Amino acid sequence: MVWFPTLTTALFALFVSNVFAVSPLVVRGADFVNSVDGSRFQIIGVAYQPGGSSGFNPEAGVDPLSDADVCLRDAVLMQRLGVNAVRVYNLNPDLDHTECASIFNAAGIYLILDVNSPLPNQSLNRGAPQESYNSAYLERVFQVVEGFMHFNNTLGFFSGNEVINEDSVPDVPAYIRAVTRDIKDYIAKQGSREIPVGYSAADVRPLLMGTFDYLSCALDDEASSKIDFFGLNSYSWCGDASFQSSGYDVLVRDFSNTTIPIFFSEYGCNQVQPRTFTEVGALYGEEMTGIFSGGLIYEYSEEPNNYGLVDLNTNGSVSIRVDYNNLREQYNQIDLDHITAANSTATALDAPACGLGVVAGTNFSQSYDIPARPSGVDDLIEKGVSGNYPSGTVSVTNRVPDHIVYEQNGQEMTGLELTILPNDQSNLPGNNTSGSTPDRPAGGSPSSTSGGSSPSHTNAAAKMDGTTMGPVSLAALLLGLFMQL
Repeated sequence: MVWFPTLTTALFALFVSNVFAVSPLVVRGADFVNSVDGSRFQIIGVAYQPGGSSGFNPEAGVDPLSDADVCLRDAVLMQRLGVNAVRVYNLNPDLDHTECASIFNAAGIYLILDVNSPLPNQSLNRGAPQESYNSAYLERVFQVVEGFMHFNNTLGFFSGNEVINEDSVPDVPAYIRAVTRDIKDYIAKQGSREIPVGYSAADVRPLLMGTFDYLSCALDDEASSKIDFFGLNSYSWCGDASFQSSGYDVLVRDFSNTTIPIFFSEYGCNQVQPRTFTEVGALYGEEMTGIFSGGLIYEYSEEPNNYGLVDLNTNGSVSIRVDYNNLREQYNQIDLDHITAANSTATALDAPACGLGVVAGTNFSQSYDIPARPSGVDDLIEKGVSGNYPSGTVSVTNRVPDHIVYEQNGQEMTGLELTILPNDQSNLPGNNTSGSTPDRPAGGSPSSTSGGSSPSHTNAAAKMDGTTMGPVSLAALLLGLFMQL
């Protein structure tokens, strides 16, 4: 029985590191797939950059995932809204984000993270990418990746956001592929699992398909430079639009041959207010789910550009806006069985080979010569960046936010509570109906109750004889079997 220490160590590690952890997602062809049960994953998400540009202040040690109390407050409201993913744009790699990542993990919410920032020398220069693509830039990129790659709920990284546009020079796409390659090679060397890396594009129609084709085709000698997913920042559905008038039908047709997941990395036009989000029914309906993997509403908090779902007040309280309730109503109408159904055809697709004529336009080079890594970067990939980085999420015990939340009618909400999802589940609409006001019952209907609720919809883990088996129960089962030996 010399294997006893090895077994007990493995069981202990399994129990400690993955308590209440969502299942890592993987890319299979054109779909995101739950790595435990094989179900398809559709992004039902929001962009999350509280405080806007001021919410990212490296000198003050502040970024969107640096304050656990704020993260708990917002995770409860987002879980109640029905989201399962957030996109965070600007992060400080010098901060420890374990607490916030763990809170979103406990809520069943994944993180999609941009590796760049608006500060000097922290993103690619679309006018002179060769000047910004250097070892100092890539070291910071790797630090962001290192700070999040050990969390199960890290869905993926964006290697660039709207870098390609009318002002970009033709060799910019090759540099985006270079950054993508470098991130994926770093994760392969230093990480414990594959994490998808993709690109977020502006909805500039003359450049859109060229961008997609150039970044998503396969290169034998630079295989890791291919993006794993493609995000589109689209605001073409405004007010009471339709599948045709919004141009969504054109997007579905143009991307019909995709071999990687495509989703809206931003959407939610605000030209007509309040927003009613009727595009949600189209995005998660029969016409689009065969091609698109959901999307992220722009954005959670009200900023000067007027896209917010909530107001963040100066005293830390939150005021629910009508857009939040309108979006929640639309999310609650999604056919959850339909969007999570596995699609064997989509998951079996392979990327087409890169070649001359795949892309066209003055903003694209016909060359697939991906820039070589700057001096010193191979060493960073081989040895890892220096610093103290988290090894995984931790348990979350506090479920009740300290901050006051006001409903749309101005009444204070009571009974708000985080629903901690066990057994590898991710959040879906209906998981959390907590919160009520004197004039509004919890959940928005007389039959709902206040306080934390049991999940009514989940992305469940793998099952054994009909019983859901998450990491904790699996560890207990294995230990029990051992004790009988």
